Amino acid sequence: MTRAKRQSGSPEPEEELMPGGRLTQQDRRQIAAGLAENLSYGAIAKRLQRPTSTITREVMRNGGPHDYRADRAHHATGLRARRNHRSPQPIPQSRRDPDGRDPEAVRDFTAHFTTLLDNSGIPHMMAGVLACLYATDSGSLTSAELVRRLQVSPASISKAVGYLEAQELIRRERDSDGRRDRYVIDEDVWYRAMLASAQLNVQVAAGARDGADTLGPSTPAGVRLRAMAQFLGDVGRDLIESAERRRTDG
Repeated sequence: MTRAKRQSGSPEPEEELMPGGRLTQQDRRQIAAGLAENLSYGAIAKRLQRPTSTITREVMRNGGPHDYRADRAHHATGLRARRNHRSPQPIPQSRRDPDGRDPEAVRDFTAHFTTLLDNSGIPHMMAGVLACLYATDSGSLTSAELVRRLQVSPASISKAVGYLEAQELIRRERDSDGRRDRYVIDEDVWYRAMLASAQLNVQVAAGARDGADTLGPSTPAGVRLRAMAQFLGDVGRDLIESAERRRTDG
């Protein structure tokens, strides 16, 4: 990898000399370009040959996907680096939440957890909503609160919560004042999600068996579909039994 050219007036010139380490100013401009192209964090990370978690943290620390600016992010990172080189100071209590947690550490966790959920197959915006809800003690947030935390449009939140409700990963409750909806994770969320996934496997298995009968059970296509049906049917039933057992024991 060639060495990035140093930018004049850069607040953190040593970053330009570490293409394999910290993000450079050019890296950040490529991140901004990727966001403008509506690329996922994973696609941007692949372009830059960086971990997806690095890109996620970078964007979420510096304005979110709709307000990320490369030069501003580079300047802010330089300021943070200079502060970190000084003697570490205790985090003021005023900056901590009621349980003494550092908001920046919570933001980093939320960004990392978003990446993990994203990698598991949940679409990125939906993963961000789930991560925010899990990082909240109440397990519930309003649409406006999600907009502020994720720094995205209300329309993006509406689409995300609609998807998550359809997957039974969250449920909707009316706020105590009766004016707003709250989106809530409850204790049965993963049981219901696992059950829905298992039932889908069983349905696909049934469709594959029908296909095997249509194409001929002894033909190569029929044999292939029959094997698929057997595998998915067995896995689906095992998942349902395991989920039911753990819920009963739990």
